[in-house]
Amino acid sequence: MPTYKAPLRDMRFVMDEVFDFATGYETHGLTDATPDMVSAILEESAKFAGEVLAPLNRSGDEEGCHIDDGVVTTPKGFKEAYQQYVDNGWGSMTGPVEYGGQGLPASLGLVVAEMTASANYAWSMYPGLSQGCSAAIRAHGSPEQKKLYLNKLVPGTWTGSMCLTEPHCGTDLGLTKTRAVPREDGTYEITGTKIFISCGEHDFAENIVHLVLAKLPDAPAGTKGISLFIVPKFLPDANGEVGERNGVKCGSLEHKMGIKASATCVLNFDGATGFLIGEINKGLNCMFTMMNHARLGTGMQGLCHGEASYQTAIAYAKDRLQMRALSGPAAPDKPADPIIVHPDVRRMLLTMKGFNEGNRALAYYTAQLLDKAHYSKDESVRANAEDQLAFLTPICKAFMTETGLEVTNHGMQIFGGHGYIREWGQEQQMRDCRISLLYEGTNGIQALDLLGRKVLMSQGKMQRAFTKEVHQFCQANEGHATLGEYVTKLNKLNAEWGELTQKIAMRSMQNREEVGAAAMDFLMYSGYVTLAFFWLKMAVAAQATLDAGTSEEDFYKAKLATQEFYFKRLLPRARAHVEALEAGADSLMQMTAEQF
Repeated sequence: MPTYKAPLRDMRFVMDEVFDFATGYETHGLTDATPDMVSAILEESAKFAGEVLAPLNRSGDEEGCHIDDGVVTTPKGFKEAYQQYVDNGWGSMTGPVEYGGQGLPASLGLVVAEMTASANYAWSMYPGLSQGCSAAIRAHGSPEQKKLYLNKLVPGTWTGSMCLTEPHCGTDLGLTKTRAVPREDGTYEITGTKIFISCGEHDFAENIVHLVLAKLPDAPAGTKGISLFIVPKFLPDANGEVGERNGVKCGSLEHKMGIKASATCVLNFDGATGFLIGEINKGLNCMFTMMNHARLGTGMQGLCHGEASYQTAIAYAKDRLQMRALSGPAAPDKPADPIIVHPDVRRMLLTMKGFNEGNRALAYYTAQLLDKAHYSKDESVRANAEDQLAFLTPICKAFMTETGLEVTNHGMQIFGGHGYIREWGQEQQMRDCRISLLYEGTNGIQALDLLGRKVLMSQGKMQRAFTKEVHQFCQANEGHATLGEYVTKLNKLNAEWGELTQKIAMRSMQNREEVGAAAMDFLMYSGYVTLAFFWLKMAVAAQATLDAGTSEEDFYKAKLATQEFYFKRLLPRARAHVEALEAGADSLMQMTAEQF
């Protein structure tokens, strides 16, 4: 039976030694996030993840969710785990104090979320959706809506969902058919069907607050005519408590490949009462607050499945005996050597380690940007953080899930035939992880968002906000005694990154298909270079500690060895993406549809 143990040593290394979260908290006036408080939160979260959530992961997958006349029941133990989560204050950690939250940093919340999601991703989706719903209402709701809904959502008394897509439209939300008809009392009558609604119906909480995209009868065509509505499962009464049932019901549960313990619903809105949030026909702008939150969370899914897969794989590789090392017996007292001695097994383990730890650094860096965007008193700091977040969000979502799937695939492969068998847990990790490349906008959509909207439409402004950080790091570490060659390599790649953007921009002026043709390769190139930056930051920190002397030499030497592996074995993949995107659109578009 696989287990999960939060990698607290690595988490603390990234938080304390690479990004210095503590100084950031002090700078932003987050005085409650003292080192002692943060340490206690990490320790207790690790216990909750490992002792409460992880044991429910396989049983939840095997049992799945059940539906009876629109009522959904989650797997055994899930509801009780959620109540413990709420009672212990985990859900309200980063919420505003005025609505029952604890006001702790967003970055600390992300670290805690990594643990819960690594232990049991399907379970973690329920509170994750609620936090995104809260963020959207906090950003766009009226004072009355904030008071009514946030006072329930932040503590976890109620949960939330986001209702975007429909059977006919997928990601193309401009085709939305759900209708919102105004009523005389200022509410709206919502009618339509939404599909793929994660956590749209369940037994965790007494109410579910749905954020629903719909169109008014006279709305403009396309995405310009979308509005956003709050549609609670139960309408609040005069005291803000659960009142009468609203006209929304779960029609069915999707039969899925993975994350079976997460209720993915078809929701039917039949004259349901909705409340406009934000401005009429500006709903997509409001929903992006929630979508961006979800995209960062989905990116984390790649890391979380990768970490869980690695923990099981490394334990197996050290224990499983098979064949002898090519250089001679490594364990002569045993009938065979543990498979970790074999170069190909090490290739897979180091690939897992390289992506997991690099992706963790990327995720924690974006978490620190969230802190700056939310709490900094310096307008220029906030603006720079927001630009970097906009640029990095599609990279986080797509690159972290692409590499996360590769990592879980390697984890399964290390087990050989046993990886295909349920008891080891690797096949569940593979099934659960696969969805991450699809939802919250497929990775192809993320690539178009990165190259088209974030890079070209901003004329490179958002990209430069990040590449400037990389350049300054390279300048500061030029000629580094042990890492200088890697700093030079990163600096060249960073310059090439900008040059590639210019090439694509020039070609797209002649043929707009060039953007779509280059997008995915541009995103993957961006991901490899981004992780190279974070691996060098970690290596510089590790080398400094080794130079100063430490009792944990193995930990820091492992960082340097993994950084070297990343640069020599994984980063060269970036060159293939350059050649592919430079091949241009003709190599993709010259065949007619009939020729396929």
